[in-house]
Amino acid sequence: MSHLRYLLDENCNARILRGLRRRAPQLNVLTVSEAGLRGDPDAAILEFAATEQRVVVSHHVRTMTVHAKARLLATKPMSGLSLVFQDYPVGQAIDDLVLIAEVSTVEEWQGKMIFLPV
Repeated sequence: MSHLRYLLDENCNARILRGLRRRAPQLNVLTVSEAGLRGDPDAAILEFAATEQRVVVSHHVRTMTVHAKARLLATKPMSGLSLVFQDYPVGQAIDDLVLIAEVSTVEEWQGKMIFLPV
């Protein structure tokens, strides 16, 4: 069983990134910019995440959902997608993402999509 790792989309609130790194420094969190994917389309980000077995965290609820469903329909791997609504409190999003990482594995997230708040 592998530990959960995140890939934060470039539109993801920077306060979520800072909070994750401060509250759970052991958590493996990578941003799209750090991965060299800045400006890449959602489909490319999901492809990279599947290759690296990372759960994507994004605020792009409408577009990421479309691309994730297309991957699943095409039977392509998807290592997970966590969609955070823009108006969801940052502190709560951080708490939820830390908890998710603590209690689940990469294997459990294959082909899964969740929305925060749940």
